[in-house]
Amino acid sequence: MGTVIVNMSMSMDGYIAGPNDSRENPLGDGGERLHEWMLDLASWREQQGLDGGKTNRDSEIVAESNENVGAAVMGRRMFDNDDGPWGDDPFEGYWGDDPPYGVPVFVLTHHEREPLEMDGGTTFHFVTDGIESALEQAKAAAGDEDVKIVGGANVVQQFVEAGLVDEIQLHVSPVLLGDGIRLFESLDSEPIELERTRVVESPDVTHLRFDVGK
Repeated sequence: MGTVIVNMSMSMDGYIAGPNDSRENPLGDGGERLHEWMLDLASWREQQGLDGGKTNRDSEIVAESNENVGAAVMGRRMFDNDDGPWGDDPFEGYWGDDPPYGVPVFVLTHHEREPLEMDGGTTFHFVTDGIESALEQAKAAAGDEDVKIVGGANVVQQFVEAGLVDEIQLHVSPVLLGDGIRLFESLDSEPIELERTRVVESPDVTHLRFDVGK
């Protein structure tokens, strides 16, 4: 059985997106700054089907984060940022025809929908019966590989509070957003113990990895 991982970029003040996020502005105002550190990395560019890029420790860490992933889980808002019914011509998400996952992705939603098969090995499955069901299906799809909880913040909080996350990796950008969506806003659980297992610094970002106490 693989590991259940949260792997996200975050600002110094704890935000994973800026304010005023929408379909047209999915990262919110200024939120794209959180990801600028990886846009020129060879491993990230390869994942997007692009050539070139820097080969450094940051690039190695991005490559590591995708090496053993067999399935992913995300929330409805991360898929299309609309909590309403799908409608006759449902939006097919932010990810284009060839999403950068290449594995089954299980989308938490209140509205049923048939699986959406995309290019490059990504199929979106829509789960209406909660996080435990989504994780069970993701683990079955992943087999011995890892399951990545890719967001958004509320979905990550639900998994952490339920004790379903094994590892958290944060890539902290030297940015202060001041407002937006916090990753760990208003956790309702008892205090959660984290064991720091790695710290890697670079000029553009600090990589933190923790094991999550159960």
